[in-house]
Amino acid sequence: QVQLVESGGGSVQAGNSLRISCLASGYRYSRYCLGWFRQAPGKEREGVASICSDGSTLYAHSVKGRFTVSKDNAYESLYLYLQMNSLKPEDTAMYYCASGPPRPVWVNLTPALSLSDYVYWGPGTQVTVSS
Repeated sequence: QVQLVESGGGSVQAGNSLRISCLASGYRYSRYCLGWFRQAPGKEREGVASICSDGSTLYAHSVKGRFTVSKDNAYESLYLYLQMNSLKPEDTAMYYCASGPPRPVWVNLTPALSLSDYVYWGPGTQVTVSS
């Protein structure tokens, strides 16, 4: 059973940096894609960044050049990170990590920012950026 738990959220001033993490336990997949999403009050959840097991990445236009997604593998678990630089007040949101289903070898790995591509979700971590 895959479980995702985010950590590292907090309050920062605009222009500063923050790194949030996600521990994915029970993770035995060798071919997969992971994603970071965020949801601000009154808005829909949106994709921020995605990374697949082959290292391919995809970023939302609003964060490209400021955010970096990365991962570290461990035995039956992995860590997903989102390094956020030059933060803006509009980055304020609850941030969620998500995992897609395992991919068989005949399916191409393609990072994605659509909610429908993910099946496991963490409870979220709050990031607040003040001006």
